[in-house]
Amino acid sequence: MLLLTERVDSGYHHSHTMTLDYERRQKARFRARSDSGEEMGVMLPRGSILRAGDCLRSEDGTVTVKVIAALQEVSVVRSPDRLLQERACYHLGNRHVPLQIVTDCLVYQRDRVLDEMVEKLGLTVSHEMLSFEPEPGAYQNHVHSYVPAQGKSSRNAR
Repeated sequence: MLLLTERVDSGYHHSHTMTLDYERRQKARFRARSDSGEEMGVMLPRGSILRAGDCLRSEDGTVTVKVIAALQEVSVVRSPDRLLQERACYHLGNRHVPLQIVTDCLVYQRDRVLDEMVEKLGLTVSHEMLSFEPEPGAYQNHVHSYVPAQGKSSRNAR
C-alpha cells in the first residue's frame, strides 16, 4: 500500500487522482483507493483537512496524488432575495453547519431538519449532486494549531 504523508504545492505534476467526499477529506488518517484503483493510506498531521485540488506526496517522494472533491447529494438554496439568503446564512452558521457560499446559492450537506428550517424562512431548497467545498472558517487553515492549556478554560489560558 502506498503511504501519502506530505502535502505539496498544488502545481506539482500528479501521477494519480483520488476522489473523496467531504467527510473523508476532514480526516487526516485513512485508507482509500486512487481513481485508478491503487490502495493508498493517508497519514497527515492530526487536524489536517483536505480541499479539492490539494496534492499529496508519498513518503518516498515518488508519487504525487491530486485530491478531487466527489459529487455528493447536497441541499441547494437559491433566492433572488439577498436578505433572505443572508438570513439563511446566519441561521445555518449559528448551528455551525458547514456551508458553501456561492454567488447565486448556498450549499450544505443534505439534512431534512435544516431543509425544513430554511423553508420556514421562506426559501426553496432543492437537492442536487455536486462537489461540496464549504467555507474553511475564519480561523481555519490546513492544520489546526491551537490547543488550549491543560486544566484551564481557553479564556484563562495564557
